[in-house]
Amino acid sequence: MPVFLSAALLAAAAPSAAAPAPAPAARQSLAVAAGAATPEDLYGPLFRAVELARVFPDSKTFADMIPNAAPADIMAAYRAERPAGRDALAAFVARFFVQAEARPAQALPLRAHIQSLWAILSKPPLATKAGSSALALPYAYVVPGGRYQEFYYWDTYFTMLGLKADGQTAMVESMLDNFVSLIERYGHIPNGTRSYYLSRSQPPYFALMLALSDNHDPAVARRRLAALKAEHRYWMAGAACLDASGACQHVVRMPDGSLLNRYWDARDTPRDESYVEDVATSAAAGPRPVNRDLRAAAESGWDFSARWLGDYQGLATIRTTEIVPIDLNSLLWAMEESLARRCAEAGDAAAARDFAAQAAARKAAIGRWLWSADEARFVDWDRARKAPTPIVSAALLTPLFVGLATPDQAHATAARVRRDLLAPGGMRTTTRRTGQQWDAPNGWAPLHWIAVEGLSRYGEDALARTIADRWLATVNRLYKATGRVVEKYDVETQAPGGGGEYAVQDGFGWTNGSVSALMQRYGIADRDLP
Repeated sequence: MPVFLSAALLAAAAPSAAAPAPAPAARQSLAVAAGAATPEDLYGPLFRAVELARVFPDSKTFADMIPNAAPADIMAAYRAERPAGRDALAAFVARFFVQAEARPAQALPLRAHIQSLWAILSKPPLATKAGSSALALPYAYVVPGGRYQEFYYWDTYFTMLGLKADGQTAMVESMLDNFVSLIERYGHIPNGTRSYYLSRSQPPYFALMLALSDNHDPAVARRRLAALKAEHRYWMAGAACLDASGACQHVVRMPDGSLLNRYWDARDTPRDESYVEDVATSAAAGPRPVNRDLRAAAESGWDFSARWLGDYQGLATIRTTEIVPIDLNSLLWAMEESLARRCAEAGDAAAARDFAAQAAARKAAIGRWLWSADEARFVDWDRARKAPTPIVSAALLTPLFVGLATPDQAHATAARVRRDLLAPGGMRTTTRRTGQQWDAPNGWAPLHWIAVEGLSRYGEDALARTIADRWLATVNRLYKATGRVVEKYDVETQAPGGGGEYAVQDGFGWTNGSVSALMQRYGIADRDLP
């Protein structure tokens, strides 16, 4: 298998098992860790002026720029000069901030192109500069691409699948150790490695990432187990503050007293990376606060979808924190199962029994509240309406992916996918057309991998292969026509996906990962792709 990373980068990607653990920073469960100010925190009036004047078409651009002077000096200059208007603000930003650009890759057959992209998307260890929103990373890592030039949480699981398929095992280990470092410093894995992402996480795939590791060093295993326990504490911290409302932080008390989880964010302000968009959504929502719900949807990774919308259509009706999602709770069940197994292997029988009991309780609660016998499908639960939501989405495949579903539930899910979600170019994200990017007609790489793995686990091999073949055909046809591998696809027309807060992005980490992993799984060569 060819190797595409430089020797220097591979060396950086291979942390020593004996390396000392970073000292944990002072952290708070309900707020951003001390010293990790967001761009809005640092540059207040300047940040708001630049964003609201639309100096950059994408709100994330300024949030990610690197200052070339101390933040205090920049703000002193801003107060002294008082630049007003888009042109004056743009000139001021150009003097004090810089932006990094990624290199393009050469044209090759699809799999070879993806393999060449790993070197472009790989980054060396990062030491941060004062005033930058970036968080330090001690080891090498891979970014998604395009506007996403930092290390992300759930994206990385699907990227790792491709890295492993393409022989980049050192990078897989390196990224696992970066995640351990993040948990040790902040108490959780943030949405991404920017200060403005610290107030939330993303779908918890760390336990599943650990299963991809080839490292069997006992010291590494102990450190990773401690990190996994800490992540579980983060997601379950709200159990200690539940009150009559029935929800605190990420934890929700269901009507029978059982505990499940929701997406949530510790901040309730506009997102730094989507500042002007959130200001506009808040204005459209009127007196009802929506910033925390917008942020919680970003934590879900499904930003945005009819799953979170009060009228299942308009973003101003977003109410993510009222929804108990099937995918999140399936992943937390998988985490608890992993913790029980790893604690048993470590000789901690008491902890193993505790986590096994938590997993069993969660499984029972999912069976009662997140499975609809009437509709024969997995559902999201609406706390306010005390009923399942009507949204049929690809999230219903997550219980199959982690092995939580019964055989009958799995076969009913397969029938639902055939009827409602299967499309000419892969699998629709939902059946709704809202203009949001996590709805029809878009399809996404992680959901296709989840579907293929989940359906195959329960013997639905023909449907799994159909989904894989259609998805690979969509990616390859667009690549042959444009030279691009993108973030999302329209699986009905086999074109780039639409909707969302920004233009479709090239790169793209999890698409690359899904393609390499699926081609390896089914023994597909480039010449076999349509």
